Amino acid sequence: MGIQGTVVELGVLLYPGVQMAAVHGLSDLFEVANRIAAEQPQAALPRLRVSHWQGDDPHAPRRVHDSLPGPDDGLQAVVIPPSLAGFSASQASASLVTWLRQQHAAGATLGGVCVGSILLAESGLLDGRSATTHWTSARAFAARYPLVRLEADQPIVDDGDLITTAGLMAWAELGLRLVDRMLGPSIASATARFLVMEHSASASQCGSNFAPILNHGDSAILKLQHWLQANGAVDVSLPVMAQQAGLEERTLLRRFRAATGLKPTQYCQHLRVGKARELLEFTKGTIDHIAWTVGYQDPATFRSLFRKITGLAPSEYRSRFGAAPGATSRSQ
Repeated sequence: MGIQGTVVELGVLLYPGVQMAAVHGLSDLFEVANRIAAEQPQAALPRLRVSHWQGDDPHAPRRVHDSLPGPDDGLQAVVIPPSLAGFSASQASASLVTWLRQQHAAGATLGGVCVGSILLAESGLLDGRSATTHWTSARAFAARYPLVRLEADQPIVDDGDLITTAGLMAWAELGLRLVDRMLGPSIASATARFLVMEHSASASQCGSNFAPILNHGDSAILKLQHWLQANGAVDVSLPVMAQQAGLEERTLLRRFRAATGLKPTQYCQHLRVGKARELLEFTKGTIDHIAWTVGYQDPATFRSLFRKITGLAPSEYRSRFGAAPGATSRSQ
């Protein structure tokens, strides 16, 4: 997870009409996670630093609260909480949109809760990507952002570097997913138990959903990671990835593993299986169709890799964690 003394900063965005219960709830959730992690000194877990950022500053969002003041080493995640009053595109100032794009380009994971996904869409970062939003905003969202693959029937779309949720109270699950990434699934589960919150059973029982390392500082590799996230790592090859990164193939292999801890092929497998987990949990598509959707022409190969990564066959995974009533699959 990290080396003792490491600090990772999570930013929470403030804007006019923001739901303060979510702002304070996220701050409390991260602090509880810190306390639980501190009880496991042998694990050498990092400490979460929680900062609040005033998003309506005319120049750029500025830090107005810091739970652990210190050197500015960059944000690892930015959370956009929901609003009871709703959120309109007019609230997305040019400076705020630029700041979000800068944070993303620097390796931060961005998460939008409920109508917070509108701000992510306004930034253009969701173009060509899957996302969800509150059902009351779905029609207007789809009309304004036709390049976004809106999946309004899904409660959460975790696309690795961009996470969107559909419910006002989904800030809790988003917060727990970030704890899972930064401190591990056992700390996330313990935090949920302490706060008496629901947490995705699939994450705690079947390993976390794939959480790519994005804050490694290698801009060429980060550019490639964002490209892979955007296209689902479907129909990619080493020469194509090298071209996207602007590197020679041998250099790409060396730098990619140094930055992410995985070979490019392994990384793509994790991305595809992560998307398949989401489809198995929230859709009724057949397993063969899901295999094809995430980039596997041979369903047997998909089943083998899925079991290797999650420990379950796709049909077992859906039976245990599927949220779609009556979800069935062919050739299980």
